[in-house]
Amino acid sequence: MEGYDRCNICLCCLAAADGVSGVCMMSNTWKVEQHPSFINFISTFLNANSFRLNFVGIAPDFIFNCGGSSVAFIFLTNWDCTNVSPVFGRIQKLRLQFAHLYVVITLATKEQNDSFVRSYFKFGTELGKPTFVPVQDMEMGFEKIVKIAHSLGVCKQQDATTKLKSERKQAVQGMDVFRQVVTSIPGIDAHDANALNQAIGSIEAIAKASKEYILENTDLSAEKAEVIFRFFRDPKFYLSPKIN
Repeated sequence: MEGYDRCNICLCCLAAADGVSGVCMMSNTWKVEQHPSFINFISTFLNANSFRLNFVGIAPDFIFNCGGSSVAFIFLTNWDCTNVSPVFGRIQKLRLQFAHLYVVITLATKEQNDSFVRSYFKFGTELGKPTFVPVQDMEMGFEKIVKIAHSLGVCKQQDATTKLKSERKQAVQGMDVFRQVVTSIPGIDAHDANALNQAIGSIEAIAKASKEYILENTDLSAEKAEVIFRFFRDPKFYLSPKIN
C-alpha cells in the first residue's frame, strides 16, 4: 500500500519532548482482519512514537494507556455502505463501556462519506458521544489515533502535575499555620513545633497527648512538655498574654 513509509515526525518530536510514552493494546480479532503490511506499519509507527504494542482479546480495536489516560478506539478501515447497522450497534454498546471512546472511519469516496452522514443521523447518534473522526486513508487514520491518545496522555499528565503542586502548596500552607499555632505557646519555638509535628502530628493530637508521651517521643524538655500540657487544658494559662 502506498504511503506506508510515511511517519509523523512532529508527533515523534512531541513524544520525546513531553516524555510521554505508553502501551497500545490491539484486538486479536482486528489484527487477523487486516493486511499484514498494515499491521507492520502500525508496529513501526508505534515504536517510533514510544508506544509498546500488545495483542490482546479486547472488544474495541485499540486501547491506549498513555500518561495515566486510557482511551478506546474503533477503527473502521473499510466503510461498507450496505451494512452499517451492525457498526452502529457495536458503537453504542462500547460507548456504554468506555468513558473515552473514539471512532475513526476511513471514507475514501464521496459515496462512503454520504453514506456515513446519512447513517449518523439515521441511528440517532448523540453528538460527541462518541467522537467520530473521518479520514481519507488508513495510514492517516492510525496517525490520528496516536495523536489523540498522545494528546490525552499529555493533558492527563499536566493535570496530575497541577494537582500535585496544589496539594504540595496546601501542605506547605498547612504547616505554616501549624507552626504559627504551636509557637504561640509560651516557650515553644519553630524547632519544637517541627519535632511535635513529626512525632505526634496534628494540633488535635498534640492537645490530647500526655506529658509523658511528649517526653518519650520528642526531644523537648520536661518544662516544655508541662507548658504544652497545661496550654491545652488550663483556660487561664492559654488565655494569658504571651511574653516574648
